[in-house]
Amino acid sequence: MSSILTNNSAMVALQTMKSISTNLSQTTAEISTGKRVASAKDNAAVWAISKVMEADVQGFQGISDSLSLGSSTIAVARQAAETVTSYLTQMKAKIVSAQESNVDRTKIQSDIVALKNQISSVVSAAQFNGLNLVDGSQSTVNVLSSLDRSGGSVTASSISVAGQDLSIGAYTAKGVLAGSDGVSNAADTAGFAIDASTGTGTIVIDDSSAAFAAGDSVSIAIGGKTASYTVTADDVASTSPSDLVAIGLKKSIESLNISGLTVDYDSSAPGTLAFSNTCSNALSDTAQFNNAVTGGLGALSGIAPTTAAGATAALGNIESMMQTAINASASFGSAQSRVDTQKDFVGKLVDSMKSGIGSLVDANMEEASARLQALQVQQQLSTQALSIANQQPQALLSLFR
Repeated sequence: MSSILTNNSAMVALQTMKSISTNLSQTTAEISTGKRVASAKDNAAVWAISKVMEADVQGFQGISDSLSLGSSTIAVARQAAETVTSYLTQMKAKIVSAQESNVDRTKIQSDIVALKNQISSVVSAAQFNGLNLVDGSQSTVNVLSSLDRSGGSVTASSISVAGQDLSIGAYTAKGVLAGSDGVSNAADTAGFAIDASTGTGTIVIDDSSAAFAAGDSVSIAIGGKTASYTVTADDVASTSPSDLVAIGLKKSIESLNISGLTVDYDSSAPGTLAFSNTCSNALSDTAQFNNAVTGGLGALSGIAPTTAAGATAALGNIESMMQTAINASASFGSAQSRVDTQKDFVGKLVDSMKSGIGSLVDANMEEASARLQALQVQQQLSTQALSIANQQPQALLSLFR
C-alpha cells in the first residue's frame, strides 16, 4: 500500500543518513584529536583507567627529577670522599717518612697541616643545593624513588642514603687533668710547676668527670717543646685508661730529651706523673690540656709526628682514618649506583606506561582513514537514497489523471 502521509522509504533512508553522519562525525573527531577515547562519553571505563595512568606518569616524571637531584648530590659527596682518601694517602706517606730519625719532622708537620686544611676545605665545599653529606650534619637522606599502587592506595618509596662524617671538627678543653678545666693555671690543685731551675711537680690524669674518647689528645709544653699523646680505642676499652694515657704521655715527654728533666710514673697513684728538674737551667712556663675531638676525622687534629713517639702514634691513627674515608666513598658509590639504576628503570617505566595509555585511547589512523573514505561514500549514497524516497509520493499523481 502506498501512502502520501507515511513514507517508510524516506524514514529508513533518513535514519540511515543520521547513523552515517554520527559515525562520520566520530571518525572525523578521532582523526582530528588522534584519540579513539577522548572523553568519558566515548568509553567511561577506558577513559577512567587512562586518566589514572596519566596521573601516575606525571608522578613518575617528578620522581625522575628527584632521582636526578639525588644522584647529583651523592656524586658530589662521593667525589669529596674520594678526594679526602687521596689526601689521607698523601698524609700517610709523610707520616711513614717521619718514622725515620734523620728527617726534618718540622717540615713534614707543615705539609701535614696543609693537607689537614685542604681536607677541611673539601668537606666544607662538598654540598649540592645546600645539602652536605660528608660534614656530619646529615645522618640519613631519603631520595624519592617510586610510587607504589596497591589495593587502590598509593604510597611513596625512597632510597635511604647514609650521611658520612669526614669533618675534622675542633678541640675543646676537657677536665681530665685533676684540678684543671683542661688548661693549667695557678688555680690548679695538681700543683704542676717546675719553672724554677730546680723543682718538682706532679700532674694527675683523671677521667672520672669526663670520660676519654678515642682521638682525644693530652699535651704538655715544657721548655719550649711539646709532648702529646692521642688516646686510642684500646685505651678507652681498658680497665684503667688514665694509667695508659699517663704512660703514653710519659714516653712522649721522654722523647723530647730535655736535659735535667725526669718523669716518673707512680703506679700506686692512678694516672700520676711526677716531674723533677735537676738542671741548673730554668724551664719555660708549662701548660697541660686535654682536648676532646669531634668529627669523623677528628683524630687528624691530634696528629703531630714532630717526635718519634708522635710519629708512631700518628701512623696508627692515620690507618683507621683512611679506612673511614674509604668506607664513606664505597657507601656513596653504592648509593649512587642504586639511584642511577632506579632512574633508568623509572624512565623505561614511564615509556611503557605511555605506550599502554596509547593502546587504550589512541586512534588507529590507518583504520580511521579507511573508515572515513567508506563513510563519505555511504553518506553520498544515503543522500541519493533519501532523494529517491522523497520522490515516490509524486508517482501517485499519475493515478489521478
